[in-house]
Amino acid sequence: MTPSTHLQDSLHIDAEQLYQTLLRGVRGLIASADGPLRLVGITSGGAWLAQRLQRDLGLDGEAGVISSSMHRDDFAKRGLSVTAQTRLPFEVGGAHVLLVDDVLYTGRTLRAVLNELFDYGRPASVRLAVLVDRGGRELPVQADFAAARVTLPASQSLELVRDEGGCLRFAVEAQA
Repeated sequence: MTPSTHLQDSLHIDAEQLYQTLLRGVRGLIASADGPLRLVGITSGGAWLAQRLQRDLGLDGEAGVISSSMHRDDFAKRGLSVTAQTRLPFEVGGAHVLLVDDVLYTGRTLRAVLNELFDYGRPASVRLAVLVDRGGRELPVQADFAAARVTLPASQSLELVRDEGGCLRFAVEAQA
């Protein structure tokens, strides 16, 4: 079940409150899984969330990090990300993977991430949990769990920001 929040031109979305909803949702996904779920955060906001979920859920090991940059359909324009590259501290083949991201929008990042994931092996299953689903899909993908659904104009972007203390907040910005 996914809560729905429809906001037009909102200036404040409480990322910390949504994280608590995401935490409960991921607990449910773990409980219903066919085997142990390995958390993998999509660079960069999803990686922050996956690391925090790993700790707050008391899961063994460390969460993986996955980058979409090598498989993006706009690679020539964006180039290689310098923030974080893919690091999967487990064998992907046969694993049950839970991808975690901050914002699901067009689905293009997720498509690139799935290509990257399969470069490392064939997982038994892949699920997706996101903090915010903002609609606007260009590809047929959906989250297994979304803490909230937010409506923003295509002219705005929604970015998760983390301060030095680890607190999360959203920045809503105009697209160039």
